[in-house]
Amino acid sequence: MSIWRQPATADEINARFTSGNVNALLGVRITEVGPDYVLAEMPVDERHVQPYGIVHGGVSVVLAETVGSLASIMACEPGYAAVGLEVNANHLRPVPKGGRISARCTPVRVGRSIHVWNIELRRDDGELSCVARLTTSIIERRKA
Repeated sequence: MSIWRQPATADEINARFTSGNVNALLGVRITEVGPDYVLAEMPVDERHVQPYGIVHGGVSVVLAETVGSLASIMACEPGYAAVGLEVNANHLRPVPKGGRISARCTPVRVGRSIHVWNIELRRDDGELSCVARLTTSIIERRKA
C-alpha cells in the first residue's frame, strides 16, 4: 500500500528538473518511486567536488534534501505542501570524482503537520557515504 497522496512518477519528477534549478545543475535524477520510498542518483564530477577531489558535504546535503522534500510533498494531502524545517547529515566515507551517488529516502514519521525522512547515500561500491535526516512542516497551500 502506497503512502503517497500526491503521487508522481520518476519521469514526471525529472521533467521538472529544468536547467534553471539546482537539481538539473548537479545532475540529480529520480530513478524510482516505490510505495514508501524514493530513489535517486547523481554523478560525481567537477561540479560536485571540493579541492581534494571528493564530494563536497554540501552537495550530499542537496541530494538528500531533494529526495526528502519530494517524498514529503508526495505524502501530503492535496492542497498541502511541505517546507523544510531542519536537515542534518553525517558524512561517513568520501566519494571520489568519477563515481556516482545513489540515494534512498524512507519515512521515519509521516504525521499531519510534521514529516521526518531518513536518507541514505551510497557510493558505487555500495558503501554508505552519508546518512541524513530531513524534517518538514506541512502547510496549506496559498490560493492563487
